[in-house]
Amino acid sequence: MEDLDYVGFYDKPLLKFERILETYLAFAPRGFGSFLRAMPRWLKGKMHATRELGRGLDGRYTRRFVFSTHHESHAASAFFPSPFEEAAILTLDGVGEWATASYGVGRRNKIVLTHELHFPHSVGLLYSAFTYYAGFKVNEGEYKLMGLAPYGEPTYTKKILEHIVDLKDDGSIRLDLSYFNYCTGLTMTSEKFHRLFGGPPRRAHAPLTQHDMDIAASIQKVIEEIMLRAARQRARSNGVEKPVPGRGRCAQLRRQRAHPTRGTFRERLGAAGGGGRGGALGVAQFIWHQLLDQPRRPRPTTASKARCLAPLMTSDAFVQPSSRPERCSTDSIRTNRSAITSPG
Repeated sequence: MEDLDYVGFYDKPLLKFERILETYLAFAPRGFGSFLRAMPRWLKGKMHATRELGRGLDGRYTRRFVFSTHHESHAASAFFPSPFEEAAILTLDGVGEWATASYGVGRRNKIVLTHELHFPHSVGLLYSAFTYYAGFKVNEGEYKLMGLAPYGEPTYTKKILEHIVDLKDDGSIRLDLSYFNYCTGLTMTSEKFHRLFGGPPRRAHAPLTQHDMDIAASIQKVIEEIMLRAARQRARSNGVEKPVPGRGRCAQLRRQRAHPTRGTFRERLGAAGGGGRGGALGVAQFIWHQLLDQPRRPRPTTASKARCLAPLMTSDAFVQPSSRPERCSTDSIRTNRSAITSPG
């Protein structure tokens, strides 16, 4: 441990705690039970990440801890191992600190995220809500919902777009929160959601029905349309030609027979690992290139070798080589917390 120069973590816990507190305050007095359950975990451990990391390293590491934001970690895990000198970046997630989606640009050894979509409006949480409704465990069973989709018909797509999701031309979304329970409760969906789709969530071990398969196919189609619009918007704004998927919650949403950005870009690549694994790799590369200004030498084989670091390729960020990249700052990343959340 004494030989380590830096230790990084792929979240900013205090910013995440700020979001959780503000959410409870915004919905109070609803959600008080959930608040009482969450606070002990935060006050005892999660708020003291440096202390907890130090304990995990047996107290022998005495140097600097670095906390990148969740979406910086996503972007870094996608762009830095890619074979591209410069690229547009698009991330789609459940939620990090405040951001649920972001886009920006990578050039040489720097990334800059310029726009964000904010909690509670989230593509990842939308998918997780349907994961919950289909009887699968949130944050674990999303791949099962994806696997179920080809067996159904997207008969509920129109209903989702008319009642639940306000989808903009640029791929940003506004959710009708009355259909969800994740801001204040211990479940993902509300009674209003259940009435809309004709019944309560499927019980975990109940037999799968055609209704479940059609629900899966419908949300899959909606997610594909969201991603396609977001990717096209990124292409229009930056003149990009090829995407590289990164990592995260929405990974499963794109791993199907036809990639939803097909026809928009010429090439696609996968990043090294999903979930926390990809975040850990991302913050390590963020420290090396972004903070320490170490040069980056993109090679065509870099990304394919990086894939071998994880057994399952999942993705939450696109990296798209750009013919007209925005200029990148050499300063640490600055994100715009007010971006994309307004209609249109």
